[in-house]
Amino acid sequence: MQLAIVTPVLTRTPRGHARWEAEAGIEEVARIARAADELGYHHVTCSEHVGIPVDVAAVRGSTYWDPLAVFGYLAAVTERIRFTTYVLVLAYHHPLELVKRYGTLDRVSGGRLILGVGVGSLKEEFDLIGAPFDDRGARGDESIRALTASFGRAEPEFHGEFYDYSGFIIDPTSVQAPVPIWIGGRTARSLRRAVELADGWSPFGLTLEEMAGMLDRARDSEAWAARATPLEVALQPGVFDPLGNPVATVDRLGAMTAMGATMVEARVRSDSVEHCIDQLAALRECNDALG
Repeated sequence: MQLAIVTPVLTRTPRGHARWEAEAGIEEVARIARAADELGYHHVTCSEHVGIPVDVAAVRGSTYWDPLAVFGYLAAVTERIRFTTYVLVLAYHHPLELVKRYGTLDRVSGGRLILGVGVGSLKEEFDLIGAPFDDRGARGDESIRALTASFGRAEPEFHGEFYDYSGFIIDPTSVQAPVPIWIGGRTARSLRRAVELADGWSPFGLTLEEMAGMLDRARDSEAWAARATPLEVALQPGVFDPLGNPVATVDRLGAMTAMGATMVEARVRSDSVEHCIDQLAALRECNDALG
């Protein structure tokens, strides 16, 4: 089971970040990304929101750095670690916008992009940018199919109900063809979408028991059996404190391995950048202890 990071600083939700993050910036993020790169972590994450309504910020937070700019910077100061958008809201973008912008990022980073996507739920934000809300599920499914058909191709072509295009050159193209697509969400539908259309599932806001139950049911489905490649399962199990409680950390990592997780997207308890990096090193040791 591999380790990844829900990157500090870039997203700050109520009670979901450490005090030091409020004054931190890209330099601190880069230090953490470089340390994670050296420690062999699989990827770092960055979310997307254009704007958060004032009356919603108390629940969702108000700080969301833009993943395209952040990952372009981090690509220049790291070597191996990958970059996962967690998540892009599909209805906010035409598929070819993502193919061009994130395909360029994939090339800049040497093929290190994972495109995490979701259908979205914040109607006020949909309204703000003029994105359609009511058909976002069907539109999102078709967008995933269009992205899969278009990444890595100089002359992509797709014909569907919502998106229909051909006869355009998209250059540069992504290194990966196609770019891996992971589905974020907290519903059984998000997992079905991942099994049927994507390469991975990365849920949020669920307990270990809820995730285990959803995965057990999905494994019994025909869609799971029909997959040509295994599904990546990247789980977020809350905050780890490997320096303070290594035994509990190993136990929780072991439970996630038993659930079938292929990687853990970790948050660590920290009171400074240095403490965060030390915690990441300790978490790596705990994971290694599982064998």
